[in-house]
Amino acid sequence: MRDTELYRQLLGIEDPWRVDSVALSVADQRVEVTVTHARGERFACPKCARPLAVYDHADERTWRHLDSCGFTTWLKARPPRVACAEHGVRQVALPWAEPHSRFTALFERLAIDVLEETDVTGACRILSISWDEAWHIMERAVARGQRRKPRRVPELIGVDEKAARKGHKYLTVVCDLERSTVEYVADDRRRASLDGYFEMFSVWELEHVKAVAADMWDPYVSSVMAHVPDPNRKLVFDRFHVMKHMSDAVDAVRRYEHRELRSEGSDLLTGSKYMWLYSHENLPERYRERFEALRSEDLKTARAWAIKESLRRLWRSETPASAMRYWRLWFFWATHSQLAPVVKVAKMIESHLAGVLSYFSAARITNAAAEGLNSKIGTIKKMAYGFRNKEHFKTAIFFHCGGLDLYPAAVTHGVPG
Repeated sequence: MRDTELYRQLLGIEDPWRVDSVALSVADQRVEVTVTHARGERFACPKCARPLAVYDHADERTWRHLDSCGFTTWLKARPPRVACAEHGVRQVALPWAEPHSRFTALFERLAIDVLEETDVTGACRILSISWDEAWHIMERAVARGQRRKPRRVPELIGVDEKAARKGHKYLTVVCDLERSTVEYVADDRRRASLDGYFEMFSVWELEHVKAVAADMWDPYVSSVMAHVPDPNRKLVFDRFHVMKHMSDAVDAVRRYEHRELRSEGSDLLTGSKYMWLYSHENLPERYRERFEALRSEDLKTARAWAIKESLRRLWRSETPASAMRYWRLWFFWATHSQLAPVVKVAKMIESHLAGVLSYFSAARITNAAAEGLNSKIGTIKKMAYGFRNKEHFKTAIFFHCGGLDLYPAAVTHGVPG
């Protein structure tokens, strides 16, 4: 009697349910708690909530519960079914677990907390569950959170890509830049990948979009142009991506010049790759003395770096007109630098200039929040040692970055007789 009352309290079992028996196996380190209900109880139809008499019972099922005193604890019951005139024979909702779950709601809440703090392998070890069971909990949590999430179009949207695995396998990731949440994930980085997001909303809903930050990837550009009202004013080419193109140009100049110097017997640029990728104020102190010495040399790489750093000042302009004036001066310098990679990037930016300068007339947004999420997604990928299953990768992204309400609801489903 004392055991059944203890586990009734531990499990939170309330009328019309009661703990019928508790079986302890020390050898198996396991406790099995059998739950039943009183005769003559009425239960709600899970579809319409109409109170109905019990029609029959499903086969006995078992749910994993929170451990008690270091013993794995399992709840066993035969779920009652009701025969609804409108919805047919249905299994009733159970107060300790959500439909189709193999775990109690309290165990799922703990599992979600653990999975948020560690990788899947670590969570499996802590919770004594299998890899498949952990993913099942994550998938259920994400599906639950997405059902609860209100339908809305973010005012400030960020679009980015993320490598899913080696071999140029990408995902398209859409973010809410104000809330720093992932809103949508699609395979590949084609126009259709982004089309799928915009096509979920009506034209009227998309009117609420104030700006879309993206890189200069033509499939993304064409998708925004096709779906977002007034796209020429709202599409903003993200400055971090623009600057990445310039950083790549600097690195291309460095590689070419390094080969030239090595052929002449000079190791001047050896080991300097990462120095040139930093902005001046972010250069680590350990590099500063050598970097300043390199800048004083007559190096093509130093000129490319100076042009790159000068471009960063474009986004400090106060008005579209002042930005255009600065751009013309910078573009002349870059295209007359005689540095082929720099000239190429300058002309590429020029061909997308409207989207670069729309930063000054639309909302002044960047993909900084998206880049932060991208970094978090990269950490998720490393913790899982890569994802062979892309659907698992998507689930993990939404689980950790979706801003979703992941927990199962605590509800009571008994109907007073």
